[in-house]
Amino acid sequence: MNSLGSFYHANKQKIFAYLMRITGDYYLASDLMQESFTRYLEKYGASEPQLPLIFKIARNAFFDHTRKYNRSTSLQEEPVSADKDQEHLVMVKENFRQVMAAMQQLNPKERDILSLVASSGLPYAEIASIVGISESNVKVSVHRARKHLLKIVRENEK
Repeated sequence: MNSLGSFYHANKQKIFAYLMRITGDYYLASDLMQESFTRYLEKYGASEPQLPLIFKIARNAFFDHTRKYNRSTSLQEEPVSADKDQEHLVMVKENFRQVMAAMQQLNPKERDILSLVASSGLPYAEIASIVGISESNVKVSVHRARKHLLKIVRENEK
């Protein structure tokens, strides 16, 4: 259990960042992150924790949620935190909102693959096994998703 606790503390931000990118909803991402670790503990509690597996569980938890509620998620405000440099914080949050809004305009497959690459730190081979496509297809999909995201951000700036 101690190894799962340290695994949780070492990787919860990665899982949360991935879920935040695909959902666009701070609270839903938090709930799904907790659900993912709970599912992992229930099914694989005694085994050595594996980062690709927890990403796959998180991805499946998101798909389960969207099937259950059959709706698209909306971008919501994240909790406000105090910071010394408020102007910088406001600019970072605004850039984050713009990118998150653009991410929501990607198709679900592009959003999923780009979120995994940006959040997980996993090699493309492991991401390929999570999403069930070849490694070369992951590379092509990431490249196309990045180009599409950049196009959306530039169009929204006009």
